[in-house]
Amino acid sequence: MTEVAQKKVASALAPLQLSGEHHLCPGCGHPVAWRILLEAISELGLEQRAIGVVGHGCYTNIVQLADIDFLQCLHGRAPAVATGVKRVHPDAAVFTLQGDGDVASEGLAEVLHTAARAERITTIMLNNGVFGDTGGQMTAASVVGQRTKTSLDGRDAETHGHPVPVAELVAALAGSAYVARGSVNNAGSIAKSKRYLKRALELSAAGAGFTFVEILTMCPTGWFLPTAEGPGYLEGTFEQTYPLGVLKDGPR
Repeated sequence: MTEVAQKKVASALAPLQLSGEHHLCPGCGHPVAWRILLEAISELGLEQRAIGVVGHGCYTNIVQLADIDFLQCLHGRAPAVATGVKRVHPDAAVFTLQGDGDVASEGLAEVLHTAARAERITTIMLNNGVFGDTGGQMTAASVVGQRTKTSLDGRDAETHGHPVPVAELVAALAGSAYVARGSVNNAGSIAKSKRYLKRALELSAAGAGFTFVEILTMCPTGWFLPTAEGPGYLEGTFEQTYPLGVLKDGPR
């Protein structure tokens, strides 16, 4: 691909994407995840039915950049709010977009109970292992050895406990219809993550039950790394703790 062609691809907006500008740090993986989410919604023809619910985090900036309806709620409570939205508007394609701090630390009970009830919504967890929006503290999903503002020497299992594998917990519940984990650190993983998102949104919109997609994203700032080292660090650390792939496809 020529340099000119690369620039055209990089500058092209996805369907439903209002702007290519954002205020996140260089090397952040969230904007890539936003893009494939919007592409998935558009390709499924859910533009007029989609309603997103977000909590508080770096990812919340999507509400300014996407041409779909969003609600914002308290930290961790997005699945509960989304449940209400879906019950009031049963024909809507309702999803939550949350971070790992939002899901694993603040709202684990919310997502597990929502899955157990087989609510017909999709939860998307962007996992970079830090509370990025509040300064880079450790979350329940931070991997062992990971440096954060509150684990400067690296997360220690004896002191801080082990990471919480949210996707595996959700997959074990009878109410979940689809669970997958992807990443955005290279082109192949991005393509797979988009397929996971499309499958999850399609199933929940069709009434199959609760669906969950975890996407591992880069946070070089929170990881104390040069920007270019983010993708390699994700592969070498996060993917060892959180293996990629489809964990569940179809209710048990």
